[in-house]
Amino acid sequence: MSWLYLLLAGVLEIVWATGLKLSHGFTRPLVSVATVLAMIASFALLATAMRSLPLGTAYAIWTGIGAAGAFLVGAVWLGEPLNWLRIASIALIVAGIIGLRLADHS
Repeated sequence: MSWLYLLLAGVLEIVWATGLKLSHGFTRPLVSVATVLAMIASFALLATAMRSLPLGTAYAIWTGIGAAGAFLVGAVWLGEPLNWLRIASIALIVAGIIGLRLADHS
């Protein structure tokens, strides 16, 4: 169950990171409120997952999901530029997430 909490926390990190961009510096009230609620929920789920997952593993995977997801949202939805170095760099982050998940089972 901890892994599910961590996955959901990571997805909510993508939501709040995107919300930070779309809130225009917290000048858009509805987006700002949604962003803060997503932050709170993301932190709560991360804290719950950390009850049974190692700190380093949980935190690295949480930030990795957020980073990779925000990268995809930025590229696909917000039209941010893609180049081979950005794609290779995010692939390394994804490889690290997979590696940490696999290491937890060994």
